[in-house]
Amino acid sequence: VQLQASGGGLVQTGGSLRLSCAASGRTVSTYTMAWFRQAPGKEREFVAAISSTGTTTYADSVQGRFTISRDTRKNTMYLQMNSLKPEDTAVYYCAADPRGVLLPAHMGNYRYWGQGTQVTVSS
Repeated sequence: VQLQASGGGLVQTGGSLRLSCAASGRTVSTYTMAWFRQAPGKEREFVAAISSTGTTTYADSVQGRFTISRDTRKNTMYLQMNSLKPEDTAVYYCAADPRGVLLPAHMGNYRYWGQGTQVTVSS
């Protein structure tokens, strides 16, 4: 499984960005897909996940501001990020696991990882 994240950039507080994660094969429709992020000097933390059936879950810190979605025809997962805050600044990673169900929000539960994309929110 190969994952390719893109869409990061520099945005002002209150702005929006949409991240994309292009996957190989039929990963997006059958795997559990997730976004994690890692800020400098901090551990990688869970952001959001979507199961193979489309059920979603979010970290409390992004609930109501971020939306995870997928396009199974394009085999791509997205993270729409609105009302961005400086504390959202991090490298964002997409991840996948073949179990297909929502998993405990820890990076150890995901088998495959893409490279990161930098998101910087200026104050």
